[in-house]
Amino acid sequence: MPQPMFLSIDAGNSTVVFGLYSEETATWHPTLRVDTRKKLSVLQLEKLLGHYFLENDWKLESVDAIGLSTVVPDLEPVLMQCCKNFFGRQPYLINGYSYDKLPVHTGNPHEIGSDLMANITAAYSVFREACIVVDFGTALTFSTVDDAGKVIGINIVPGIKTAINSLFSRTAKLPKVQLEMPASILGKTTVHSIQAGIFYGYTALVKGMLASISAETNCSYKIAATGGLSAVMDHLNDQFDLVDIHLTLKGIHQITSLNS
Repeated sequence: MPQPMFLSIDAGNSTVVFGLYSEETATWHPTLRVDTRKKLSVLQLEKLLGHYFLENDWKLESVDAIGLSTVVPDLEPVLMQCCKNFFGRQPYLINGYSYDKLPVHTGNPHEIGSDLMANITAAYSVFREACIVVDFGTALTFSTVDDAGKVIGINIVPGIKTAINSLFSRTAKLPKVQLEMPASILGKTTVHSIQAGIFYGYTALVKGMLASISAETNCSYKIAATGGLSAVMDHLNDQFDLVDIHLTLKGIHQITSLNS
């Protein structure tokens, strides 16, 4: 019998992330990331999942539960149908009614994104005290929770890649640049100037936001970082008590399990 596995699906504005969790070994396997900026079909996803499972020598029947978080409404029916076709089961769709059984709570359950609630759930389960989750994704988000697990605020800023793409698409002569931290804050070339502005600017933004939240609430927080671009900003790791690329996937697993 293949070991049972849980499939977390995190569908965001730029990427759908599929992550498999082994229930027996309590480990996460390498993820499958699919670009969502182009329209995806059920057939395309099935082909990608087929390669993903074949390359890793996994059995479809080993997936005994699926949790889905999506902030892209158009992707919801595609992913639901894909799971039904490919795995023979429907995923648990996380929504505002999913949070009643969680150790964290919010006054706006139908307004807060399910990805943010997944982050908050996973981080609070680690710290069990006031914490902030910094998610480096399409948007850069700061989710703040008090000691009792209540969500007291969310801050949303355009993400790093979003800022670079906006700069490139809205200016005639500025080139698209690689996401690389420059050695100096003082730009010497056009590419270096953009990199210095983005990376040193966002570094100051993250530090300033964390300091401002702490000052306004007069509270000290544990800080967790996640998101696809968290690795690019690894020079900020001394600001964080936890850096976990799988934090959202873990939260999806926890929310689904608590509602099963």
